[in-house]
Amino acid sequence: MRNTQVHHRHTVTSAFWLTVSLLVAGTALAGDISSPKGVVELFTSQGCSSCPPADAALKQIVDQGDVVALSYHVDYWNYLGWTDTLSSKENTERQYGYAHSMGRSGVYTPQAIINGRAHVKGTDVAAINGKISQLHGEGQGLTVPITARMNGEEMEISIPAGEGRADVVVAYFTKKEAVTVERGENSGRQMEYWHNVYDVQTVGMWEGKDLKITLPAKAMGRSKKDGCAILLQASGPKGEPAAIMGAAVLMAGRKRPQ
Repeated sequence: MRNTQVHHRHTVTSAFWLTVSLLVAGTALAGDISSPKGVVELFTSQGCSSCPPADAALKQIVDQGDVVALSYHVDYWNYLGWTDTLSSKENTERQYGYAHSMGRSGVYTPQAIINGRAHVKGTDVAAINGKISQLHGEGQGLTVPITARMNGEEMEISIPAGEGRADVVVAYFTKKEAVTVERGENSGRQMEYWHNVYDVQTVGMWEGKDLKITLPAKAMGRSKKDGCAILLQASGPKGEPAAIMGAAVLMAGRKRPQ
């Protein structure tokens, strides 16, 4: 497990209507998750020797089919000799934001954030599922159901009335990416990464009332078209990510004939 100290860097995303190219017509596709048990966000790096087992563990979580599983590649290990090809400063800022909202003094890889509320070592599938169950039992599970579907050329998001206030966040991801690491701690390894997040956008605000959001499916100018997670997420006083109250996943592609 690799550790680094936290700095005051926070993710603040602007709310705006965005265009969507990753989804096409179809209302229920293999991989869609409408009633997940929890949300797992793995912070990992191609340059971290402790991370490959966690990347494999995330694949197990994805295969369960009942959890929203996302992978974020951070950039603070790039100085070790290999620049992570999937890393971004935004992913690093998101992890630092969680550290701040949880009152932690540092971050590490591989770190799994559960429901935006707790963290466990990212290599331990049993601990991840155990924490999901624990949070559910403590009333800190996904308590607000989100309905997300494609309707022709539009994506429709519906959130019912409830208690609280939160951002409606869309995290776009690729289903699978294969990378050959040429230098650094994992030099020579052929790695597979699942549900790698490449863009996070805030598309609305939920204030405890029924909310419907429609996003037009127009080109974003991005070539990645695999899927997205819709997160109903509270934020801290400086915009840092905090508790996730609801979630859903939509995968790209049209239904195939049965």
